[in-house]
Amino acid sequence: MKDEQDISSLIHLLDDPDEGIYSHIRIQILALGEEIIPNLENAWETNIFGVLFQNRIEQLIHDIQFEALLKHLEMWKNAGAASLLDGVILIDRFQYPDFDQEQMLKTLEQIQQDIWLELNANLTAFEQVKVMNHILYEVYGFNGNTNNYHNPKNSFLNIVLESKKGNPLSLSLIYSIIAQNLDLPIYGVNLPRHFVLAYLDRFSLYKTNNIYTADVLFYINPFSKGTVFSVKEIDHFLEQLKLEQDPKYYQPCTNVDILIRALSNLSNSYTKLGDTAKVEEIKKMMGVLEKPAD
Repeated sequence: MKDEQDISSLIHLLDDPDEGIYSHIRIQILALGEEIIPNLENAWETNIFGVLFQNRIEQLIHDIQFEALLKHLEMWKNAGAASLLDGVILIDRFQYPDFDQEQMLKTLEQIQQDIWLELNANLTAFEQVKVMNHILYEVYGFNGNTNNYHNPKNSFLNIVLESKKGNPLSLSLIYSIIAQNLDLPIYGVNLPRHFVLAYLDRFSLYKTNNIYTADVLFYINPFSKGTVFSVKEIDHFLEQLKLEQDPKYYQPCTNVDILIRALSNLSNSYTKLGDTAKVEEIKKMMGVLEKPAD
């Protein structure tokens, strides 16, 4: 890392109108990584040069944060993608790099605590789901955003936890993350056009020790306030879409698949808004997740 004086001199050169000089300085600043962001932010706040200088700093901060995000996403995947919440937080940081993660976790913990207080060992699987539905939809007021379905905000968990409005995937994420923390075997199913959840049979799960092959007791639709439905309704849904009854539409999917689905939703939302720059960045994020393991 360069010393403060060298960094300050480098940043001041960002005001040079010569694009060739700027391009050279930009490469040097990007190479310094996230450590230089506070210096860039301070220079932006003082803004002693003008609009060009400010715009260049904003773009540099964004580019540095995005490159760091790609690295963290790759690290998350290569480490086994074990924590769905950690992966979701990375997607939130794509749009909101400085969001209050601690507050988000506190909100999730409070909802989880409220559900836990209503659960007991004597409840059936269906009764457990009724408890979750009561707390999530009646007490906290979560619901599907049918009026503005394609709004990108529906895909960011930190925003959904504030607005209480989301799409099928974001509501499923809140539902399944809390359920799994409470030791309820509820996992995401990557159904085409509509993400849902599966409540797994505990005995089957105990025998197989594999969520991807365990039997499913029933399915849950978090977008319609936790409605419970059976495999026959998935059969009918696939029939309407003229799709084969592929096992992947009935069984839980991986956390990597869930993040790819979330990014695909975001890509569609930004495409509708005409934000091609965001779409291109999302493609890079998806590329990291879709890249075969070494």
